[in-house]
Amino acid sequence: MENLSVNETRDIIAKAEILIEALPYIQSLAGKTVVIKYGGNAMINEDLKSHVMQDITLLKYIGINPVLVHGGGPDISAMLQQLAIPSSFRSGLRVTDAQTMSVAQMVLVGKTNKEIVARLNQNGAKAIGICGIDGRLIECEKITRDRDGNPIDIGYVGQIVKINTRVLEMLANDEYIPVVAPIGIGAGGESYNINADTVAGEIAAALKAEKLMTLTDVEGVKMRNENGEDVVISTLNEVEIEDLIARGIISGGMIPKVTGCLDTVKRGVGRAHIIDGRIPHCLLLEIFTNKGIGTMITRERKPYYQGEQI
Repeated sequence: MENLSVNETRDIIAKAEILIEALPYIQSLAGKTVVIKYGGNAMINEDLKSHVMQDITLLKYIGINPVLVHGGGPDISAMLQQLAIPSSFRSGLRVTDAQTMSVAQMVLVGKTNKEIVARLNQNGAKAIGICGIDGRLIECEKITRDRDGNPIDIGYVGQIVKINTRVLEMLANDEYIPVVAPIGIGAGGESYNINADTVAGEIAAALKAEKLMTLTDVEGVKMRNENGEDVVISTLNEVEIEDLIARGIISGGMIPKVTGCLDTVKRGVGRAHIIDGRIPHCLLLEIFTNKGIGTMITRERKPYYQGEQI
């Protein structure tokens, strides 16, 4: 065996230190549920896909129970284009007539969901793909009003009435990773397309998950420091969020992301995270390092262990 150089020894020691930094988080999260909303560029770039699947598989192997909720808007749009079916959006939601609903269900459940399951299984996980129709997991009704309360008719687009968590608990608390497609079921058995962020938040709240991890194409909530640089705010609580919105620091499309995360922690989720899915192994970096890489949202600053800085 060759002797290690000084630099090689330092590299090995640095890796050991990373593992030790992760230890209290592994201990704190053992047996807990982590809901992951998978979307954005991490669903498109092949390397990032592999990193996310590796991260999720590792979480399961060390005793954490991940539940994965995925989107699939680009896949739906591509299939609609191939079939020459027009597509439009209102209030940020896809107008979904019966034909579009059939395509969305076919793509999300039959293609996107199964591709994710296959990738997880290739990494040694035992993933099972389901949607809201299975076991009436996601019961919903038709959306009839927009965010401002005005009447709206965008077809088979649903708002969630109830999450039946039993099927998820049976899978996640065993050796399996549930992979959920955002299709819900109505009272009459009809299918509904649902926003994946909404599904992830509702599932996290219903399961009282320890964490909700939302993969996005933004770095997190940012503000300008004293040097004039835009930096990511690593942790925010309820009072700080209200202040930053009032000051215009949290604005535009970031407001619904942040308030959605805040709503889940108010409903029993331990911590909610907005992270940049374009960063390789973003889940591990956010969960198992003290500083993290995105923005963590909590109702109050409660450390997992003595000495954690949040």
